[in-house]
Amino acid sequence: MNRSEQLASLATDTVWDIIVIGGGATGLGTALDAATRGYKTLLLEGHDFAKGTSSRSTKLVHGGVRYLEQGNIKLVREALRERGYLLKNAPHLTSVQTFIVPVFSWWEKMFYGLGLKFYDLLSGKLSLGDTQILSKKETTSHLPTINADKLAGGILYYDGQFDDSHLAIEIAATAIKSGATVINYCKVTGFIKTNDKITGVECIDLLSEKKYTLTTKVVVNATGVFTNAIVQMDDHLQHDLVSPSQGIHLVIDAKFFPGTDAMMIPKTDDGRVLFAVPWHDKVVLGTTDTPIEEISYEPKPLEEEIEFIIKHINRYCTTLIKRADINSVYVGLRPLVKQKSKGSTALISREHHLSVSSSGLITIMGGKWTTYRKMAADAVDNAAFIGKFNKEKCKTAHTPIGDEQEKENRMNEIIKNDISLKELVHPNYTFTKAVLVYAVKYEMAICIEDILARRMRLLFLDAKLAIALAPMVASIIAPYLQKDKNWEALEVKSFTELAGQYILS
Repeated sequence: MNRSEQLASLATDTVWDIIVIGGGATGLGTALDAATRGYKTLLLEGHDFAKGTSSRSTKLVHGGVRYLEQGNIKLVREALRERGYLLKNAPHLTSVQTFIVPVFSWWEKMFYGLGLKFYDLLSGKLSLGDTQILSKKETTSHLPTINADKLAGGILYYDGQFDDSHLAIEIAATAIKSGATVINYCKVTGFIKTNDKITGVECIDLLSEKKYTLTTKVVVNATGVFTNAIVQMDDHLQHDLVSPSQGIHLVIDAKFFPGTDAMMIPKTDDGRVLFAVPWHDKVVLGTTDTPIEEISYEPKPLEEEIEFIIKHINRYCTTLIKRADINSVYVGLRPLVKQKSKGSTALISREHHLSVSSSGLITIMGGKWTTYRKMAADAVDNAAFIGKFNKEKCKTAHTPIGDEQEKENRMNEIIKNDISLKELVHPNYTFTKAVLVYAVKYEMAICIEDILARRMRLLFLDAKLAIALAPMVASIIAPYLQKDKNWEALEVKSFTELAGQYILS
């Protein structure tokens, strides 16, 4: 992944088959799908890959236990199938995770036990393991800090876990290897139309401020919570298609929730499930579901959301969490498909939807990380129809994502050229300084935030430490980006301000 090489493609007279707007899970998946079918594909992302929702998930590859309770078996079955594909296609970025559901009555044990056995049954040959009904003693051995008062036992089931932004970067790299052109920090500013049909896009490289006019047969809008802005760029009279909802996560040290098992609370006060999930030697607690009006690339947690999670986790655990124990708080926005009826966004379907405007703009919306591949396949199927391409079958169900051997070879070469880069960035983490250089040279990282937020995840794991390490990161990456000391100072200042939003006061 070399940004300069990718940008060079924009200077040619290429007529693109498909231009994808949006470098999150769905957009990157669409670019990969289209490229593997042989279509001439370009993806444009106005910020960094996975800058928005796609780096702020609960880190689960799952079918959605809550959707099963709502009776949406179709969605659950589809998501479980996609879970199986993803774990097979990206084994280095995903893993099988055991979950324990604590229950407090005989009725709950039967209800959730049978429900989760059915959940496992729906996954068929892609099952990750058999659901088990646990005694009280077995449950407390799996969850050492569970409040055993009135505990009747638990249900053990299996789901998937992953690193969301790492997966996004690997999908981008795989798309490029498959023939796609993929560029971050390149913003679409308008559409070109011929006879009221979209035949091109205008965009600007935000780093050089150079503008481009590009010709294409089809445009796919995969911008998540920013869908409405692109839709209205096409037709200013178009109504909003997406209702944004906000979910926050709190990250704590593993000492507060020891062990390798995750916990799932099936019913919180607002009707959502609550998770406590081990991740990168920390624990992620979440999430909430709050309807919002304003959308932002850096949404802020609401005070009531923070208190909601702390109150609920303390209700079930003996090791009580205080605000001072939170290492980081991050916020994601969900692009839920707009519905006419008012009510809780927790009840809005997570199924994805696709629309085609009169000008031919294809918009893919809704869904979740687990089903990104299916969403992409549906988008490309429609793009092929609109663009009158040769019909090619989707290949991504069995397309490996990433190349671990290539990455290891490149990392070894970086260290060989500078042995000091073999040092750890911090004794508490396994990241070496070579990771910083690798991110710039091979993952299109262009600033401190790209690295500490999405390539290394330190901003999400420990925001204060991320701030402390920012000057060191800037000094290492500056020469590779051909930047001076003034740039380093401005970068550190900018990142420090950003990271401050991830720390609870």
